Amino acid sequence: MTYAHEARRRRGTGIAGMVVSRTLIWVLLLFMLMFFVVPVIWLVVTPTKVDSSLAHANPLAFGSFENIVAAWNHLAAFQDGAIWVWLRNSAFYSIAALLLTVIASVPAGYALAMTRFRGRRVLLSLTLLVMLMPGSALVLPIYLELSSVHLTGTPLSVILPFSFYPFGVYLTYIYYSTSVPKNLLDAARIDGCSEWDVFRRIAVPLAKPIIALLAFFSFVANWNNYFVPLVMLAKNDDYPIQLGLQELLSSTPAFNPAVGGAQLDINRPELALAVILAVLPVLVLFLFSQRTLVAGMLAGSSKE
Repeated sequence: MTYAHEARRRRGTGIAGMVVSRTLIWVLLLFMLMFFVVPVIWLVVTPTKVDSSLAHANPLAFGSFENIVAAWNHLAAFQDGAIWVWLRNSAFYSIAALLLTVIASVPAGYALAMTRFRGRRVLLSLTLLVMLMPGSALVLPIYLELSSVHLTGTPLSVILPFSFYPFGVYLTYIYYSTSVPKNLLDAARIDGCSEWDVFRRIAVPLAKPIIALLAFFSFVANWNNYFVPLVMLAKNDDYPIQLGLQELLSSTPAFNPAVGGAQLDINRPELALAVILAVLPVLVLFLFSQRTLVAGMLAGSSKE
């Protein structure tokens, strides 16, 4: 009887523990739902409403497609279509910096991984140190440097800092160090390939997954960067979309009571629509490159 009683007690304790665990899991899931999913739903449905209904109607209820069209027209008319200029600027800055990042990071990572030279360890340590530093700590020195050569206020003042991407160098260095056998490269050299041909015909094609991963991270970081354009740019026509959103926010009476008037067409539905437009390129890029990103993240995880 003692053993049976003990078994029942342990069984009851196990069931109670499972109930508590499942309850905690459900509580955590509900918290994440409220904290992450609900704001996204609210953002998506906000352009379907008029501004006055946001505070009085169901915040998650769908409005009408007519309100979306009205919000679109009002947003497109703001400052004679400034939203399209900001999106075009963001695309130009991000893609130009991405190309420079890939051109600089892949050869640098390859050289650090495949060659031995004096100061190599120092360069690796500096790369890792700068990678760990917050980007805001480097903005003032970069501003002073670009100001000394009269580049502030130009597209290069944004593109060049965006292109400085030590994480890309370290990422390619790790890949070439762990996933590309040196014997393969040596065999190509024996067959008569120059060092440039070895890099171009063998090293780069083998690194396509990691280059795609580097390109994605670089583009997302460039597209979402706010602080560098804020410091470097002065003209509204040169703003990327992140600074454009700040301009829209400061022109929305609900967030800036100092402005107001019948001529202002920007309200919270238009602002929410602008945020969706700002997020959409990154979202589309992510959806169409998931397989490549997974391949890049798994590159080097195993070695034959």
